[in-house]
Amino acid sequence: MNDAGMSKPSCKWQRVLLKVSGEALAGDHTQNIDPKITMAIAREVASVTRLGIEVAIVVGGGNIFRGSSWAGSGGLDRSSADYIGMLATVMNAIFLQATMESIGIPTRVQTAFRMSEVAEPYIRRRAIRHLEKGRVVIFAAGTGNPFFTTDTAAALRCAEINAEVVLKATNVDGVFDDDPRRNPNARLLDSLTYQDVLSRDLSVMDMTAVTLCQENNIPVVVFNVTKSGNISRAILGERVGTLVGGPWVSTTAGT
Repeated sequence: MNDAGMSKPSCKWQRVLLKVSGEALAGDHTQNIDPKITMAIAREVASVTRLGIEVAIVVGGGNIFRGSSWAGSGGLDRSSADYIGMLATVMNAIFLQATMESIGIPTRVQTAFRMSEVAEPYIRRRAIRHLEKGRVVIFAAGTGNPFFTTDTAAALRCAEINAEVVLKATNVDGVFDDDPRRNPNARLLDSLTYQDVLSRDLSVMDMTAVTLCQENNIPVVVFNVTKSGNISRAILGERVGTLVGGPWVSTTAGT
């Protein structure tokens, strides 16, 4: 039962971790952040939080600065480049928070290193309490350490807050057996095991993130964020994109 005394719907997951890449926030790449994309994400997250589903978000920063791409440029070492990339994720998180709160979604940003003037520090128990109170929590600054991707941060935070799934929102329909941009006959894969991803070197998440999900039995759903309704469908546990970590199981949600 929720605070209004109404029973929650029978959904596949009750607490989810949504990973939004920086590239997805850029939309058509005419600007660093596309307000239409952030608003679409906010509205779909709002629709499921009203059903009582708890949503945490990890944002990337590749639309502003990707540390691994800049390392070595102008004398910039990898660690410094990665820290700049972490700051980029904070910028995205604050923008997404503002968008969500503009439509009435209570939202908190927690950062992996202290930036107390603009966000809370990451505290696991506080993050869980926010989720229990119906607030969306956006995790920024990755893991707080260089050499780790925001995909790894998503897997780590998912395990820490006891979320049931990582939902990876990208700008492609899922995982293909070949690059669909180069091969028009590339086939969308419905489901994969963790070992499939590792042995076939598929572009799902980096190896550290996949291994972390495997060790903690966290399924990963890879789907296209640019298609209207996909975020809410993924959060509700409907069949969308590619499932890593086991076969799809039919859900009774909405019946």
